[in-house]
Amino acid sequence: MIAVFVRLKLSLLRNGLRQSAGRAAAYITSVVLTVLCAVGLLFGLVLLRGAERADSVVVLLTAVLALGWAVMPLFFPSGDETLDPTRLVMLPLRPGPLVRALLVSSLVGIGPLFTLCLGIGAAVALARGAAAVVVAVLAVPLVLLVCVALARAVAAANIRLLTSRKGRDLAVLSGLVIAVGIQVVNFGVQRLSRTGGLSALDPVADVVRWIPPASAVGAVDAAGEGAYGEAAAGLLLSAAALGGLLYGWRRSLVKLMTAPDGSTLAAASRPSRRETAASSGPAGRLWPQGRAGTVMQRSLRYVLRDPKTKAAWVTSLAVGLIVPLFNALQGTGSVYFACFAAGMLGILMYNQFGQDTSAFWMVAMTISAPRDAYEELRARAGALLVITLPYVVLVSAATAALLGDWEALPDALGLSFAVLGAMLGTGAVASAYFPYSIPQDSGYKNVAPGQAGLAWMSLGGGLLSAAVLSSPLIALTVALHLAGATYWLWLLLPLGTLWGALLTWAGLRIAAPRTAARLPEILSAVSKG
Repeated sequence: MIAVFVRLKLSLLRNGLRQSAGRAAAYITSVVLTVLCAVGLLFGLVLLRGAERADSVVVLLTAVLALGWAVMPLFFPSGDETLDPTRLVMLPLRPGPLVRALLVSSLVGIGPLFTLCLGIGAAVALARGAAAVVVAVLAVPLVLLVCVALARAVAAANIRLLTSRKGRDLAVLSGLVIAVGIQVVNFGVQRLSRTGGLSALDPVADVVRWIPPASAVGAVDAAGEGAYGEAAAGLLLSAAALGGLLYGWRRSLVKLMTAPDGSTLAAASRPSRRETAASSGPAGRLWPQGRAGTVMQRSLRYVLRDPKTKAAWVTSLAVGLIVPLFNALQGTGSVYFACFAAGMLGILMYNQFGQDTSAFWMVAMTISAPRDAYEELRARAGALLVITLPYVVLVSAATAALLGDWEALPDALGLSFAVLGAMLGTGAVASAYFPYSIPQDSGYKNVAPGQAGLAWMSLGGGLLSAAVLSSPLIALTVALHLAGATYWLWLLLPLGTLWGALLTWAGLRIAAPRTAARLPEILSAVSKG
């Protein structure tokens, strides 16, 4: 069975590359980049041999790699078709041989190659003496097998989630994880540079070296120092973890192969009825009457229900909060960094009709004049402001609190409102002139094939125009600081608010007649995904 599953894995890879030249080019490029990174990591670890803090660095790298193996299946469940064992339900396979076959076939791929290079580099960096070499021979395959088994066990335990709509929502949030991870790494590097270098890693490494599979790498270092009992304990911990993961994986497979899928069961005999608070009750009276209230509710429901829209909102909210707060925590920030939050959310105004996809025809049927288009765009901007305005105030206040610079809060808010207004106005114009489709069947593509140029023109031109339109407020802020007239900076709050409102109104007025005149072209553009 092992040989059959290995051939199956190779066939899946080969047939996937035959689907399109673009997919083949992307896969080959990723292979080349991964191999280059793996070779670079291998040589870097080899150069660490004999360094004072090599053990701490190598142990932590192994732990981070294992964490990546555990998390990635949750965000990229469709990256490997064999991750879904429910496709094998109808075959007469026993759990034990199936686990072994899937484990061996999982060793075919880019990820296992990268992990193997890290394991070999870690062994070379830490192995000193014959005993350490013997331990390293056992530790390297243990690290590889634990990482692969960890990914498989996590995927099997969550396969029902990963194949549901919530799982697809989770998959499109992978960009958020990457963005947060980059900021965390940046924050950690800066903290290390201020606290005396790699010596600050030692306390963390002393704990992590007892967590599999990092314990196997720590065993190599312990054997080189003559602590054979500690080395044996590290190997046993990793071996026990591998056994536990295989056991848990097997139990998940048995459950998947024998238990019915809840999605196929009959619905309850008495379905529950929920009245939407947005359409009835006291909360319903908060919405504007007529078209404005309906469009705002629809836009906000997109945020909760549409995976791509939800991913864009969550990513913008998180990154807009992380950048100013992390810089404030590092002592290198400014209250004006809160404008980044307004910019991140202002981007969401661009390509407003793309999130409707082919369903835009229903919106188009309700637009017969520029006045209707103006009300549609105004309501969409209003829905964005419902979340954006309190969010910008919150981020600005939090940044000012961390920096202890409450005096700069009013002018920072004024600049943020001006930037937000400029982006709302230019976003409305870009939505009318450069609409593009957002594919719904892909977790990583946000632009339909052939429309990348439209997306770049929309975002690039819009951001540049927004920066130019916000420049009078920015110039006034700089001038007041240079002149030492900081007591007049509070005027930026009302001026920025009025300027932002004026830019939003002007952008909506310019975009409305163009939207009404280009309804067929917009529908064609947003329906290609």
